Amino acid sequence: MEAKPSSDIAFTPSVKAIQSRRGSREAYARMEARGGFQTKITPDLVAFLAEVDTAYLATANATGQPYVQHRGGPKDFIHALGGTTLGFADYAGNRQYVTLGNLAENDHAFLFLMDYARRRRVKIWGSCSDCRGRFRIDFEAYA
Repeated sequence: MEAKPSSDIAFTPSVKAIQSRRGSREAYARMEARGGFQTKITPDLVAFLAEVDTAYLATANATGQPYVQHRGGPKDFIHALGGTTLGFADYAGNRQYVTLGNLAENDHAFLFLMDYARRRRVKIWGSCSDCRGRFRIDFEAYA
């Protein structure tokens, strides 16, 4: 059985069909032939994280209802904890606990990191857990 590219986490068969109809599939197929998205923390990602002071963490409840919440802190508030694990503090917010409730039902998460000044972004898919006031993301892929 042929291994699926890591980008399949975002490029489902439905997405690929639309890419084909709209003319972008060929370019993404070339990227997939080179392995797809990154699956391990690289020095480039660590350097990017050192400059990030804001992030958006997306989760979904058991029925698939999505929720996105801003997370922020000083630059470098998101740290590499291992080859495929990131961590960051869970600062007190509005006390709704929607993210924590969603993660209790469904550990899939998406972290969107934006560097507005340099017009760069990183998207991270993975599983997320709350560890005593710190979020831990064991990611599957990032682009």
